[in-house]
Amino acid sequence: MIKDPSALHSPSEEAYDLADAPELKSEVMTLNVGPQHPSTHGVLRVVVDLSGEQILRLTPHIGYLHTGFEKNMENRTYTQDITYTPRMDYLHSFAHDLAYALSVEKLVGAEVPLRAQTIRVMLNELSRIASHLVFLGTGMLDFGALTPFFYAFREREAVLDLFEWVTGQRFHHNYIRIGGLKEDLPEGFLEQVKKFIAAMPARIDEYEGLFRESPIFYERAKGVSVIPAEDAINLSLTGGSLRASGVNYDVRKAYPYAGYETYAFEVPVLQGGDIFDRVIIRALEMRESVKIIAQAVERLEAMGEGPVRDPDPQISLPPRKLLETSMEAVIYHFKLVTEGFHPALGEVYVPTESARGELGYYIVSDGGSMPYRVKVRAPSFVNLQTLPYACKGVQMADMVVVIASLDPVMGDVDR
Repeated sequence: MIKDPSALHSPSEEAYDLADAPELKSEVMTLNVGPQHPSTHGVLRVVVDLSGEQILRLTPHIGYLHTGFEKNMENRTYTQDITYTPRMDYLHSFAHDLAYALSVEKLVGAEVPLRAQTIRVMLNELSRIASHLVFLGTGMLDFGALTPFFYAFREREAVLDLFEWVTGQRFHHNYIRIGGLKEDLPEGFLEQVKKFIAAMPARIDEYEGLFRESPIFYERAKGVSVIPAEDAINLSLTGGSLRASGVNYDVRKAYPYAGYETYAFEVPVLQGGDIFDRVIIRALEMRESVKIIAQAVERLEAMGEGPVRDPDPQISLPPRKLLETSMEAVIYHFKLVTEGFHPALGEVYVPTESARGELGYYIVSDGGSMPYRVKVRAPSFVNLQTLPYACKGVQMADMVVVIASLDPVMGDVDR
């Protein structure tokens, strides 16, 4: 028992005098994160210079997932190269399929039937939604929110089921062909797409209800990692991250392709340039994709059945039934499969809008059956150079959230 309670508060002779305490000094610490760290969104290594918890400098190191796709594509025929394209951005793989096909079609002068163009737009926007769902689901995991992940992946699974139905594969679809598509849509497919887009707006409301008004999300995202419009342009940032900084640039509007100029949709633009706006703008973009898909479905139902490939036998394989009666068709089939077609001398680049920004294929033809040079303008690769700027001055705990807000896919970086 303590007889003198004042003894609890009176300093002893050995008490520590704060006046004698040494001055706290912060030394710069260099921290290596990755390349296999589970929070770095793929095989990415970043070297961070820290002063306490604040990031002074960040240097991304890439190349740990290098596939050599571009060089491999220069040693395959133009048709065989379609195998490689979806494997670069495996979240929005239809974007790579479409961008490559558009470039080659411009090179050879192929005429894509209207039905094939409309199906391409519909599937591309479905793929954009699937990609943004991964962004929202995994992005919220980085904030510590577990529930949105399950909600987002519920709808993503529905999209992948649709892809498996029409292409036979959930990820690497290999469905788009030079001059059109592999084949037409299966019976009943449009009805399922209509059911999906009818339910999707309410689902997006659910996602936003889970995090948009959350004080934790607001405090960690609002005003954090701001990229002003001028700096975003100077760093060549594109996609939703650029539009979140107030720059109204969407390739679908600026340089329309695949008939996008005939669809009614808005380009969401926000002004904050912070993590908050970079997350919210993806939800807004999904709403616009739903509008585009609805218009595409309506057009497909109105136009009925029709060709889905350029009928030129020097570009597209002849119909299978024709091989039974036409020797000429057999010859064209044999030459296309074994050798491929020979575009004229030239070079081409067609920009498109993927879920991550401007995506295009620069292709050089020397007149052979294989491209002389293939160079991919991949948005993840270009957007990643904004990471040192976006992370400067933020807390170490927010680094992974900053990376997530830029939405990189490392297969889109290391090619």
